Amino acid sequence: MLTLRNDAVNSNARESLYVTKPSIEFVNVKYQISTRESRPILSGISLDIHQGETISLLGKSGSGKTTMLKLINRLRNFTSGDLLVEGKHVKDWDPISLRRRIGYVIQEVGLFPHLTIEENVSLVPELENWPADRIRLRYAEVMHLVGLDAAEFSRRFPRQLSGGQRQRAGVARALAADPGILLMDEPFGALDPVTRAELQREFLALARKVAKTIVLVTHDLREALLLGTRVVLLDAGRIVAEAAPREFLKLDQPVAREFIASSELVLGAAQ
Repeated sequence: MLTLRNDAVNSNARESLYVTKPSIEFVNVKYQISTRESRPILSGISLDIHQGETISLLGKSGSGKTTMLKLINRLRNFTSGDLLVEGKHVKDWDPISLRRRIGYVIQEVGLFPHLTIEENVSLVPELENWPADRIRLRYAEVMHLVGLDAAEFSRRFPRQLSGGQRQRAGVARALAADPGILLMDEPFGALDPVTRAELQREFLALARKVAKTIVLVTHDLREALLLGTRVVLLDAGRIVAEAAPREFLKLDQPVAREFIASSELVLGAAQ
């Protein structure tokens, strides 16, 4: 049986959604690699994402989830429309400065293999010229947040960690410079089911503590419902549904119904 998260844990964030400007704002965004394509990869994307929300971008492979994520930190540049991050047009941001202000976690973790865990986690604060004492304190703080002993792992290299430990270290690195926004692209997808479930539970606790704007890409409905305060469903490059987790299970939208049926959910859990 699927047990949905208690939406009340984010009540403070929800109450503030409509009195603050969005952290991220998509306005009729289109992304197309070339005009010779039969259809754009993304089209007509309009979405406001507010401080403290965890948005689950759900969809089948090729639906445009990861592309949408990469537009936020300018790893891709949209073709038309507009996109604002922290109230500023994304094309007005220097790409490097923007990426340093946004935490980014991917399925393969992305830790540099030739750097120790402490060096990996401390990298962005060092690039931002933080004082050495502040960097050391922040390293210890974020390692504690993700459940890793700072001293024990400081001199280890990524190859010396388990998959779950590497994923935790990747999250620590993403949080190290205290970004307001955290992007996560299938962060638990490569893990075994037991480790994945454990990290999902830890992610929920972490999200409550750090109060970041989090955008999570997943193709797993259970994960989307458990981790998101709002589920945004993409299909063929368009947003076709958007709802809080409990309301999502009641949608009569065809693609949503496909996900619900294939996940073998007990619908009574949403009542």
